[in-house]
Amino acid sequence: VQLQASGGGLAQAGGSLRLSCAASGRTLRIYNMDNMGWFRQAPGKEREFVAAISLSSGNTNYADSVKGRFTISGDSAKNTVWLQMNSLKPEDTAVYYCACDRYSGHMYYSNLVDYWGQGTLVTVSS
Repeated sequence: VQLQASGGGLAQAGGSLRLSCAASGRTLRIYNMDNMGWFRQAPGKEREFVAAISLSSGNTNYADSVKGRFTISGDSAKNTVWLQMNSLKPEDTAVYYCACDRYSGHMYYSNLVDYWGQGTLVTVSS
C-alpha cells in the first residue's frame, strides 16, 4: 500500500487548510485496508492520533484537541481521505501523516498502524 499525502502549508491562526491522502496498491483490497486517517507530530513530541474514518461505514473518530474544528471525510471508490482543518491554532503546527490499517482500533496508536504516508508540514502562525 502506498499513501500519497498533500495539502500542507502555512496558515494564520483562525485560518483553514485541507489535507488529502490517496491510497493505492494491490494489497489495499486484498487485506481490506478500510481505515484511513491522520496522525501528527510536532517538534520534540510523539506522534499523536488526529482523526480516522472507516471508508466502508463512514464512521469517524477525532482526538479531543481537534473535535469541532477538523473534519475527516473519505471516498471509498477513490481510496482517498481529506482532512478539513478550520479554526487553526499555533499548537496545530506539526507534520501530518496519513495512515492506513485494516483494523479501526489500530488507528489510535502509531505503533500499530500498518502503513504511513510521507508526511506533510502544517505551520500555523499566531
